[in-house]
Amino acid sequence: MRFPNFPTIIRTFYILSNYSARHSTPYKVLQPFTRGTILKSMPTIPFLSSFFSTSSPSKMSYPLQKSDDEWQAVLSKEQFRVLRQQGTEAPFTGKYDKHMPSTGVYTCAACDAPLYKASHKFKSGCGWPAYFDNIPGAVTRHTDSTLGMTRTEIVCSNCGGHLGHVFKGEGYATPTDERHCVNSVSMKFDPEDKVVDKAMEGKESKA
Repeated sequence: MRFPNFPTIIRTFYILSNYSARHSTPYKVLQPFTRGTILKSMPTIPFLSSFFSTSSPSKMSYPLQKSDDEWQAVLSKEQFRVLRQQGTEAPFTGKYDKHMPSTGVYTCAACDAPLYKASHKFKSGCGWPAYFDNIPGAVTRHTDSTLGMTRTEIVCSNCGGHLGHVFKGEGYATPTDERHCVNSVSMKFDPEDKVVDKAMEGKESKA
């Protein structure tokens, strides 16, 4: 018997979790376990419904404050779902999953704050963009206690937008041994490395 590969398992969990989000009406009467009944009962399994979601981050005050209505006016439905409602995009589908530029900066899709340099990005094979570090002060960490375990959620320090999670000690050959697992939809990319440019401008002005 051949076991499915890792990408297939991830996609399966994502599909089931999305199904649970759309069909959350509980059944009042027990029914025979037909194929349809089994599928409809999937949402009652907490593991599947929460595998690709995150608990609400700690209520903190961020420099950029907007109401949900204001965010919805400037974000797409998918951006709002992920950035403001702690959602997760499907694995291996994000715009920046296989995006490996040599220079440039990844910025927050909600507020344009710089988050990661292109040099921070590495190939992890996890299905989402991976970074071993962030621009200093750009990312804030929160404790996420969903799934009956403790994970570390990462958000934009400027607006509080949900980026993803950070994992440590997985054995990747990177300077920090951390993997910032970030949703592509939470970011934009600027090919001009503004962070480096500003630093250079500061040095030139002192000279």
